[in-house]
Amino acid sequence: MNAAVELRGVYKRFGKTEIIRGVDLAVAPGERVAIIGPNGAGKSTLFNLISGRFGVSAGQILLHGKPIQGLAPYEINRRGLARSFQVSNLFTRLSVFENIRCAVLWSLGYKYAFWKFLADLRDANDRTEEVLEMIKLDRRRDVLAMNLTYAEQRALEIGITIAGGASVILLDEPTAGMSKSETARFINLIREVTVGKTLLTVEHDMGVVFGLADKIAVLVYGEVIAFDEPDAVRANAAVQEAYLGSELADAQAAEAQT
Repeated sequence: MNAAVELRGVYKRFGKTEIIRGVDLAVAPGERVAIIGPNGAGKSTLFNLISGRFGVSAGQILLHGKPIQGLAPYEINRRGLARSFQVSNLFTRLSVFENIRCAVLWSLGYKYAFWKFLADLRDANDRTEEVLEMIKLDRRRDVLAMNLTYAEQRALEIGITIAGGASVILLDEPTAGMSKSETARFINLIREVTVGKTLLTVEHDMGVVFGLADKIAVLVYGEVIAFDEPDAVRANAAVQEAYLGSELADAQAAEAQT
């Protein structure tokens, strides 16, 4: 069986500076993988390569066994990969329902058709209602996106990401800026909406990482130094030295103060 997402010897250079240095990574269908590492490790760059925002300097990126490097982001999206970003990117003056429907319309191939009445597009409206229920915003359907709480805006962005039915989901720091209680609820939401899908997430919160991921990839100076199940990564001496030890110590200290 082909990997859902596979990177083979991927490099990314900006001028003479190497940001990604020979990354090999294979994510199985249905697997949840967290990508962690210190600031400047290249995590966001890696996401930008996979989603097509940046082109690779060398190597291959495959989606379900087919090369996607060199394709535009919208072409990659149409092949079944969708991503969210660190900063919410919403139509703030549209309602929650309208934001989701915009994503659904494109996925169903409606594009721009001024002669069609949106209210008559039953398949699009039904799919929009399904997504609203999945992200627990069905009771907020008529609220403008600008009037949602921060956590609700992040949930709405998740909804937009999954609305097109992509099989591979990339989430870039989905819980950043959330309180502890909001984070706990959001982890459960991510689990629910990604059932049967492949998930890659960049995350700094180790509680989120160890509570959500089936496997963890540790990126340090543009190289994957470990890729394994959470317990194995936690016990990896190289990971402890390079990154995880200090992060866990900080997390444990914060826990002791609460």
